[in-house]
Amino acid sequence: MSEPAAAKPRVRVPAILSNASESTRETGSPGAGRAEAFSFGDPEPVTSLCDVFYEGVYLSPNEWYEPPIPFHILAKSYRATAHHGSALQVKRNILLRTFQPHPLLSRQTFSALALDHLVFGNCYLEEIRGRLGRLLELQRRPAKYMRRGAQTHRYFWVPDWINRTELPAGRTIHLMEPDIDQEVYGLPDYIGSMQSAWLNESATLFRRRYYLNGSHAGFIMYVNDEAHDKKDIDSMRQALRESKGPGNFRNLFLYAPKGKKDGVQIIPVSEVAAKDEFWNIKNITRDDQLAGHRIPPQLMGIIPQNTGGFGDVEKAARVFVANELEPLQQTMLEINDRIGEEVVRFQPYSLEAPAQA
Repeated sequence: MSEPAAAKPRVRVPAILSNASESTRETGSPGAGRAEAFSFGDPEPVTSLCDVFYEGVYLSPNEWYEPPIPFHILAKSYRATAHHGSALQVKRNILLRTFQPHPLLSRQTFSALALDHLVFGNCYLEEIRGRLGRLLELQRRPAKYMRRGAQTHRYFWVPDWINRTELPAGRTIHLMEPDIDQEVYGLPDYIGSMQSAWLNESATLFRRRYYLNGSHAGFIMYVNDEAHDKKDIDSMRQALRESKGPGNFRNLFLYAPKGKKDGVQIIPVSEVAAKDEFWNIKNITRDDQLAGHRIPPQLMGIIPQNTGGFGDVEKAARVFVANELEPLQQTMLEINDRIGEEVVRFQPYSLEAPAQA
C-alpha cells in the first residue's frame, strides 16, 4: 500500500512581493521594481537680508526725504563679514589716531562721527549753544536716524516710526559723501562691493548651518537588490534619519544576505561643492570687498598665500593714508568752516608714537 502524499507547506507571500506583482501587472514585465525616494530633512533657510536697491530720494508724508538706500540695511551689513567691518574700522582708527581733541569735540564723539561717515556716507553734529549764543559743545547725532526735511535746511531726529524731533534751525552740521544722482543725502563708496559681502555672509551662514543641521550625508543611497525585505528598507531609512543632529557621522551597518555586487551603491552629490566652492567664494568675495574699500591686504591681517608676501607694510600704509585718509581729513575740516573755529585738527600720520597733545 502506497504512502499518502505529504501535504504541501503553505508559504505567506511578503508584502514586498505582492507590491512587485502589482508593478508587474502594471508594467507588463516580470521582476520590474518600483523606485522609492525620500529626503533626509527639510531645507534650511540661510539669510533673509534683502538686496539693496537705489530707490532715490522721495518726500515722505512726514515732511522729510527718505534716503536713497535704507540706512538700516547699511547698518546690518556693517557686521556682515569680517573684511567689510574691518575695512571700515581701520579707516576710523587711523583717523582717530591723527585727530587732536578739542574741548568742544572729544575723541569719543569724533570716533563715532567718523564711523557714521564711513558706514552711511553721512555724519551729523549739533551745535549746543548757551542762552547768549555761545557754543558749548558739538554733539554727534547718529546718521542712521537723521532725516533731511523738504526745506533742506531742516533736520529731523527719527529713532522710530512714532517719535520725531526737529533739531533747532541753523545748528546742524551735515557732512556727506557726494552722490551722482542727488544732493540731499550722501552715499558711501563701497556700495558696489555689497553683493560680494552678502555672498560671503551667505556662504558662511550656510556652512555653519550645514554643520549645525547634521545632515552631512550629501549622497544618494541606491538599493537595487531584490533580496532585501521591506522591513530592511524601513530599518535603513530609520537609521539614516537618526544620523541627523547629535548622531551625525555615526557608522551604519547593513546586512544583505544573498546580495549582489553593487546591489547597494553610494553616489556622492554635494561633497565637492561643500569643500571647494566654499573656499572659492570666500576668497573671491574677500578680494571684491578689499577692492571696494581700497584697503591693502596687509593692513587687514590677511595671511598671504604666496611665498613673496604682500610687500613692505610700511610703504603700503603710507600710500593708503595719502590716497584715502587724507581726503577724509579734508572732509572733516569742513566743520571748522561752519563754526568759524579750528575745532578739528589732525597731526601728520606717522608710524612712530604720536606726539602728546
